[in-house]
Amino acid sequence: MAAAELGIITSKDEHYNGKMTLLVVLSCMVAAMGGIIYGYDIGISGGVTSMEPFLKKFFPEVRTKMKEDTKTSNYCKFDSQLLTAFTSSLYIAGLVASFFASSVTRTFGRKPSILVAGASFLAGSALGGAATNVFMLISGRILLGVGVGFANQSVPLYLSEMALPRHRGAFNIGFQLCVAIGVLSANLINFGAEKITGGWGWRISLSLAAVPASILTLGALLLPETPNSLIQRSNDHQKAESMLQRTRGCEDVQAELHDLIKASENSKTIKHPFKKLMQRKYRPQLVMAIAMPFFTQVTGINVISFYAPVLFRTLGLSESMSLLSAVMSTGMVGTGATFVSMLMVDKLGRRTLFAIGGVQMFVSQVIVGSIMAAELGDIGGISKGYAYLVLIFVCVYVAGFAWSWGPLGWLIPSEIFPLEIRSAGQSVTVAVNFVSTFGIAQSFLSMLCHFKSGIFFFFGGWVMVMTGFVYLLLPETANIPIEKMDRVWMGHWFWNRYVGQVREDSD
Repeated sequence: MAAAELGIITSKDEHYNGKMTLLVVLSCMVAAMGGIIYGYDIGISGGVTSMEPFLKKFFPEVRTKMKEDTKTSNYCKFDSQLLTAFTSSLYIAGLVASFFASSVTRTFGRKPSILVAGASFLAGSALGGAATNVFMLISGRILLGVGVGFANQSVPLYLSEMALPRHRGAFNIGFQLCVAIGVLSANLINFGAEKITGGWGWRISLSLAAVPASILTLGALLLPETPNSLIQRSNDHQKAESMLQRTRGCEDVQAELHDLIKASENSKTIKHPFKKLMQRKYRPQLVMAIAMPFFTQVTGINVISFYAPVLFRTLGLSESMSLLSAVMSTGMVGTGATFVSMLMVDKLGRRTLFAIGGVQMFVSQVIVGSIMAAELGDIGGISKGYAYLVLIFVCVYVAGFAWSWGPLGWLIPSEIFPLEIRSAGQSVTVAVNFVSTFGIAQSFLSMLCHFKSGIFFFFGGWVMVMTGFVYLLLPETANIPIEKMDRVWMGHWFWNRYVGQVREDSD
């Protein structure tokens, strides 16, 4: 299939004026703190659930199976619905919060949503660190979920709207880079906290989320609102133009301002954005809003992020070695690969990175599943040599995810929606992400118990499906101005039958 048929479009003829300014860099750095907290929450839960003092206090039946039960299968020792409820309660809370966040983001702006996220993170980390029973523990996770819901709804939009089109991919992937940094930080803190004598190291792990939460909360008070949001919420075009000049670092911003005003006028005619999103002409965006976050979760990455220490303990590694392995795989490798993606996404394009990462993830999952199927039985462990081989290919898998579906699964939905349905579209993306994450998190330990090594072939099959989906149905979006993104759908071999027909009818 030719490139033109796939709708690959480059935009070299139409750039807005402007340069990368210090105001934009600092603002996006503060906003991206939401990503650090999200990554920290992902990484911290898997680590503390492998710590024996934590299990002894809150989940004693799991510790008993792990330490004393010699009859339970290696794949089933961590199968506890209460334990998975601790992890996945965050995502149900985030799902509910994301719909409220859509209204707040659209009505009051991106900045207030980021502020709510920071305050919720602060409260959740305090409650989790002080927990004396399972109710307090899960309540803290719920508050963190509210913060994640607001942050994941508002931060990607903020980053996409503040950045110039030619830098949008790199800025937005900065959010995913912060997620990776959060995971790395969590793994390092878990590794150190596990060594604290007295059995209270898990409290340090849970409560330190307050550090980036404080930066986000205080920083949100100083953040400028995006020009897109200023125009959408008021008719003060002069104020929006002034903000646009500050963010772009030049006086001539008329071309971009004109497109923002035009997009805003269209958005103000929309009273029910979720109903509008269901219209035929928005079918490509709706499909991507659902498919991207769903596919991101069925890569199996959150299984690795949540349960990497648990997985390595299943392989027979010690508690300390399991935590160190998680630092190396999901932390250091993920952060490094995400940084590579941030540098290359606007040069190579989105589709190229999807293809490379898809092949890499599929091959590594098949190899890991084959090793575990051949070497790890229900009872006993596997040799250290094979355990480290699994660790190597887990690192290969994490790298493939971190420069493809990890950042791009968030980038694509944040840049494809027209202004009139942007908040609603991002809410759908966040909601599908939370539902998918909750389902995977809640079912993984049970799936591991029943599928055993087949769990890796299960996720590998999904990686094949999503790689084909991207090749056939996702046009290239690199370097296209965000308010002119409709052109990529009209030029696509499949989607133009939806968008093109509507445009002809309107003409």
